[in-house]
Amino acid sequence: MAFELPTLPYAKTALAGAGMCEETLELHHGKHHQAYVTALNGFVEKNAALQGKSLEEIVKMSHNNADMAAVFNNAGQHWNHILFWENMSPTGGKIPGKLEKKITEDFGGVAQFKDSFKTAATTQFGSGWAWLIIGSDGKLKCTKTPNGSNPLATGEGKALLGCDVWEHSYYLDFRNRRPDYVQNWLDKIANYEYAEAQL
Repeated sequence: MAFELPTLPYAKTALAGAGMCEETLELHHGKHHQAYVTALNGFVEKNAALQGKSLEEIVKMSHNNADMAAVFNNAGQHWNHILFWENMSPTGGKIPGKLEKKITEDFGGVAQFKDSFKTAATTQFGSGWAWLIIGSDGKLKCTKTPNGSNPLATGEGKALLGCDVWEHSYYLDFRNRRPDYVQNWLDKIANYEYAEAQL
């Protein structure tokens, strides 16, 4: 069965008031994400070892495998973006109680968490992702990965939130101001209710 582009959980205009315009979503979802899905399906079609495997299985088996680098890039980006669309909301930015309590326990407060996440996002050189994960030790951490990699592949922990810091995520809205995009994403767009539900 072929992989498919997921439907956005909100209208393409829904995040415009929070700082992500309709054109950004159209290009990012309809062009960039669709391209990863199309390429991944092409690889699966040609490789019997990938057929019948879940997306998670393909991400894990292709990670750090030089012969499957292109497969990993597209599978990783498909996985990342499925999470990314769920990680945003037109009513985002509000941290529910259970998650806020955990953030305060593990980071010292919401401000410290946001600083840690922003540091991960802005120090990722070139393309990549910033993550809020829950590690195997049960503690929340902010991490980063290059290109299409993710916490599923690295085994660092379970991803609760992932923020895309490839330029196509923010260039139309914020030009080259990645720190402003990340701050706005944390304050107005991030779906913390989704993150709490993953705890």
